[in-house]
Amino acid sequence: MIALLAAGLAISATYFTITWAISVRIRNYGLLDVAFSYGVAILAPMYAWFGPGDPLRKWTFTAIGIVWSVRLGTYILVRVLKHHPAEDARYQTLRARWPGPLRFLAFFQMQAVLVVIFSLPFLFAAYNDSAVLLPLEVAGMTIAALAVIGESVADLQMQMFKRDPANRGRVCDVGLWRYSRHPNYFFESMVWWGCFLVALGSPWGWITIACPLLMLYFLLRVTGIPLTEEYAVRSKGDAYREYQRTTSAFVPWFRKA
Repeated sequence: MIALLAAGLAISATYFTITWAISVRIRNYGLLDVAFSYGVAILAPMYAWFGPGDPLRKWTFTAIGIVWSVRLGTYILVRVLKHHPAEDARYQTLRARWPGPLRFLAFFQMQAVLVVIFSLPFLFAAYNDSAVLLPLEVAGMTIAALAVIGESVADLQMQMFKRDPANRGRVCDVGLWRYSRHPNYFFESMVWWGCFLVALGSPWGWITIACPLLMLYFLLRVTGIPLTEEYAVRSKGDAYREYQRTTSAFVPWFRKA
C-alpha cells in the first residue's frame, strides 16, 4: 500500500506541476480548481487496478469517484474557459499577495498533497479483500452517489437561472437554492461523508475522517461560503442580504418569513 501511495503522490505532484506551467503560460490560475477536481479520476482507478482488494467493492466505489470527479472538473473547466482570459477573483487576490509564479508552484504542490489525501478512501477500499460489503459501506456509497446527483442538480439549476436574461442581477432562489444559499457545497460535503463511511469498512479507514473535515473547513471557513458571499453582497447588495436573512447558509431548510 505504501508503494502505491508513493506512486500516487509522485503522479499528483507531476500532474500539478504541468497544470501550473500551463496556468503560467495562459495567465489563468483558475485551472487549479479543474486539476483538483480531476485528481480523483486519475488516482482512484489506479488504486483499483493495482490494489488486491475485492473487485466489486473497489470498482463500484471507484465508479462513484470517477463520476463525481469528471462531472465537477468538466463543469469548472467550462466555466474557466467561458470567462478566460478573465481570472477568478480569488486568484487575482492571490496574485496581489504573491508576485511571481514560484509561490504559486508551492501552492499547486499543496493541492497535489490534498488530492492524495482525498483519494485515501479509494486506496483503502482497493486493499480491502473482504467479499462481503458491510451495511456501512453500502450506506456510504449510497450517500456519496445521491450527493453527486444533488450537486449536479444544484449546478444545473444555477446554470439555467443564469442563462435567462430576465434574471440578470437577480439572486438565484429557485429549486434547491430556495432552501440553501449553497446547496452545491452542502452536497459536496456529503460526498465526502459518504466516502468516509465506505472507508470505515477497511482497516485504518478511520483516518479518512480528514476528508470530510477538511472539506467542511474549506467550504465554511476558507474559499467556499465566505468568499462566495463576499462577492455576492458586493454585486447584488441588499437583494443578497435579504437572501442571507431568509435562507439557510448550508444545510437545506425551510425559509424564514
